[in-house]
Amino acid sequence: MSSSLAGPDCCGGLDNIDFTKADLCIMTWLLGYVDPSDPCFVAAVFTIIFNPLFWNVMPLPLPLPRLGPSLAQPWSTPLCSSTLLLTVARWEQKTRKLSQAMGSPYLACYALGGVILLLNVLRSHCFTQAMLSQPRMDSLDSPVARLTGLLLLGLGSVLVLSSFFALGFTGTFLGDYFGILKESRVTTFPFSILDNPMYWGSTANYLGWAIVHASPAGLLLTAVVAFTYVVAILYEEPFTAEIYQQKASQLDKRS
Repeated sequence: MSSSLAGPDCCGGLDNIDFTKADLCIMTWLLGYVDPSDPCFVAAVFTIIFNPLFWNVMPLPLPLPRLGPSLAQPWSTPLCSSTLLLTVARWEQKTRKLSQAMGSPYLACYALGGVILLLNVLRSHCFTQAMLSQPRMDSLDSPVARLTGLLLLGLGSVLVLSSFFALGFTGTFLGDYFGILKESRVTTFPFSILDNPMYWGSTANYLGWAIVHASPAGLLLTAVVAFTYVVAILYEEPFTAEIYQQKASQLDKRS
């Protein structure tokens, strides 16, 4: 999760990254130690990909209002007019169906947060089982590597917990999509030093956990975690910024 209102990306953000120049030798080397067809590994990949995308790019049916010819949009084909690619949280932001069903936006946010937490527990369990079902790497099975892994676990835990305390439960679990908006962007630690610290703290935790277990499978799964978070951020941040722009516009109209 990021702070409630995104600021400018450092150095132009992800648009300035040339992924075609990425060195894939490490990934190829790791695949030499990993059996991607192992059921535990497949389950871990599925839970890693599903969890963030569950509330960011999961398709949900949303009937659109009938528009007259003068209001028709270019995407108003029979298929697109019956379904929009919306997320769970975005669907709630557009329809308020969850809030209406729960009787309160706070209860709805708590319910979604609870589901997200349970999915994260399942993801961590699958991640660990995938590591235990695959071979260990002797070069990582050393005191120095284990200490490095523990330090990463400590760093990741600090980032995750401090993010949670800075944002609160509703700020962490997409409360702004339920109409629970903060007055301004959160700029206290760890948001003062890093964008999306909860995502990157979680990634550091998985990396540390993989190194502690001297697990090539864990390292490969951590790369999947990082990539999935990058995709989630690309979907989440622009939409969150749009929510706060709408709030600012409404305040300007009232004043």
